[in-house]
Formats: sequence, C-alpha cells, structure tokens
Amino acid sequence: MTLFGHDGQIAEFRRAMDSGKLHHAWLLSGPRGIGKRSFADMAALRLLAVAAGPAPATGDLNVEPDHPTAKLIAAHSHPDFRVLTRPPKDKTERRKPLDERNPDAELARNIPIELVRSLDALFGNTPSLSDRRAVIIDAIDDLERSGANALLKNLEEPPPKSVFLLICHNPGRILPTIRSRCRMLKFAPLDDDAMTSALKAAEPELSDSEIAALIAAGQGAPGQALAYAGLDVAGLDAAISALIGEGDPSNARRSELAQSLALKKEAKRYEVFLRRAPQAIADHAKRLHGRPMADAIAKWEEARSLASGALPLSLDPQSTVFTLAGMLASLHEPRHG
Repeated sequence: MTLFGHDGQIAEFRRAMDSGKLHHAWLLSGPRGIGKRSFADMAALRLLAVAAGPAPATGDLNVEPDHPTAKLIAAHSHPDFRVLTRPPKDKTERRKPLDERNPDAELARNIPIELVRSLDALFGNTPSLSDRRAVIIDAIDDLERSGANALLKNLEEPPPKSVFLLICHNPGRILPTIRSRCRMLKFAPLDDDAMTSALKAAEPELSDSEIAALIAAGQGAPGQALAYAGLDVAGLDAAISALIGEGDPSNARRSELAQSLALKKEAKRYEVFLRRAPQAIADHAKRLHGRPMADAIAKWEEARSLASGALPLSLDPQSTVFTLAGMLASLHEPRHG
C-alpha cells in the first residue's frame, strides 16, 4: 500500500516506534477521505509485524503482503487486532463474518457500546502472537456517548503494549478527557500533485480531464474524489459554470438540472452537486471586490447552510437543487456593450 501526501506523519510515527516509547493512543485527525484509515491500517500492521517478526524489510510503514501478519490481517483472523466501525443496520447482516457482509449494506448510525465492550475479551487475555496489540476505531466521532465513556476507561488504564489508533474527523466534538489522553497526529488535505498520484494509483484508467475534475471535487481528499469517479463531475462543473457565467433568466437551466439530479439513480451526483455548488460560489467570491464580494460571501453562507442540511434533513432534492442553482445564477453579471 502506498500512502500519498503524508510523509511527515509516517516519519513522526516511525520515530515514536523506533524510540521504544510509543504512546498508547493516537488521535488521527483531519477531514474525511484524506487517508487517515489507510495510515491506521498501515501503522497497526507494522506494529504487529515488527512485534511478531520477521522484521519487515522496508524503512517506512509498509509490510510485505506475504508477511505472516499481513496474511492474518487480510483474512480478518489476527487474534491481537481489532477494528471498530459502524456495523450494518440489519442485525442479520451484522451477524455475518466480516468478509461475507454486503459492502453496500446500510450502516448503523453509531458504533454501539457493545462493540467497545467487546474489547474486554481482547484485553482480558494475554496477546497470542507477540506482546503487542492494536485497535483501530473508525471513527471515534461515531461512538455513542456511552461507548466513548467505555473507551475512556481503556485509555485511562491502557493495557500493556496496546496501541489505539483513533480516527477522528472533528476533534473539537469528542470528549476532552479522551482528547487529552491521546497524542494528536494531524492530517491535512493533499495538494494537487499528491492527489494526482493517489488517483492514478487507484484508478489508472482515468483520463487527465477526469482526474482534474475529481481533484476539484475531492478538495484534497482522494477517498472523497474516488467516490465520485464515473459520476461525470466535469459535466456538473460545466453546468455550474454556465449558471454563473451566463445566468438563467428563463429558469430553464436550473429546472433541467433540478429534474435530472432528483432522479434516484442520480443520488451520488446530487451529493457531488451539494459539495460543488457552495464551493463554486466561494471561488467566485474570491475574484470580486467591495459590495459584490460581500454579497457573494453572504450567498455562499446561505448555500453552504442549505447544502450541509439537505441530506441530514431529507430535503427534497429537486427543490434543493433548484434553489442552489438559483443562487449560482444570481452571481451572473451581464455585460453591457
């Protein structure tokens, strides 16, 4: 596995490993989709592989795929490793082995306390393959309050040689008592060069124009960008540019866009539009001055509020797109010649 754009974070974790004084809990913080889970997977694998032997040959966090520890983790059968994530909402699906679950199954709203308590069995026995254990929680933002309190007990009295890798999208919203017991490792959005490398590595068949569109939509998060692959992001951006650049005096453009994105099969493109429309307004505002800039910023705040609440509040997609498209069209400034 190759992790792009986070060389500093890899070096910091390796220094802690090599020092022999590795902190027991790491808070991996940053926006969604920028590689925090990939980092956690690599760090946990490296820790367990080094402890169990043979020592990996690489000098970073990578471990050879044929290493015994790598094989066990890939098979979801490593006895000293746990990953806590939101389980499937359907209880029948939840009871299936991890490698047999439907990857598209709807997930529960939170990580329930029962999963956190299941760690008691892990820590109640001595490690099986070495003296090291690793736990990934993806993401700590998803813990129920009771689950967060249960986790806190493990962080306050950490089991020997156990390391927690806590993925966090918004550290300001987690319990201060948890945050204070962790070493913070911050992850920033990737620059365009790192994004290009990550996207080409993941999807070699993408064209340069597709990569450019996905970079714009991903906003420094390759995971987010890849989720938009195949959704004609370039076409959406063209529609947004036309609204801003040419306006929509007859409402034809926004009506057509609203009707198309309201279709069930277009749900993913609708989500892209909810991200791209406010960003387009913000980008446009940067090119203005004085009163026009102030008006555009106010419009951006209004658009951001509407777009961020559209999915959680189950707002009507057609009405939402129509309103956002109207905000975009209102930015058009006719030229008089």
